[in-house]
Amino acid sequence: MHTRTDLPTFGTQRATKDRMAKRRANGSPSKAVAYIRVSTARQDLSLDAQRDAIERWATSTHVEVVAWHVDHGVRSTTPIEERPALCAALADLRAHEAGVLVVLRRDRIARDVVIAATIDKCAVEYGAVVRSTTGEGDGGGPTDVLVRTMIDAIAQYERALICARTRVALEVKRVRGERISGQPPYGWRVGADGVRLEVDEYEQATIARAREIRASGATLTRTIERLAREGRTARSGRPFALSAVHKILSTSGA
Repeated sequence: MHTRTDLPTFGTQRATKDRMAKRRANGSPSKAVAYIRVSTARQDLSLDAQRDAIERWATSTHVEVVAWHVDHGVRSTTPIEERPALCAALADLRAHEAGVLVVLRRDRIARDVVIAATIDKCAVEYGAVVRSTTGEGDGGGPTDVLVRTMIDAIAQYERALICARTRVALEVKRVRGERISGQPPYGWRVGADGVRLEVDEYEQATIARAREIRASGATLTRTIERLAREGRTARSGRPFALSAVHKILSTSGA
């Protein structure tokens, strides 16, 4: 669960050359690095639930899990370089000579076809393959590749449907000026009547500043660091989480 900083930046031609230059022989298929992504409150996707499923898989397949890495509050569309635990997991494939990156299900690595395929490619370049506890599309044949691609596409489609439905429902509430949840969205506060929302000028200014920093080319992580240096934090007084910044930027039109 440690952040590693020795990985190259993903998504560039130079990074690809760097990774290929460091490519090694395949790791041992009897060793696995486990990756867990927790982004919701669903019990079946909690950290413990995912860990239990991976441990059962390891026992049944006689594979040793040599390292565990958990990304908390990371969305399914967050880029690889903004997932510290995933970067550490990929690095540990080489460090432990592991041949498997294991996840609960493929939607735990991503609900985006391109990101999922990139993670698959990165694992291969580090001498390993991605495997799920449910065996979704495991294998290297053409049919397996097709199945994985279809599973990733379905996961991306499901996410798009959920987002579309949520936007419609929230927009109706916003138009009515109604409170959306137990906590009003960042940038708003509950009015004196306890029902309707009103603008929070300070939080709206923080959103505007976050958009300026992000527009300058900064990653989400750098955006959070710069906001913290300027004294702009979450309501708890602590620096924003990656998911929180992603959310406020998305809902504010960024």
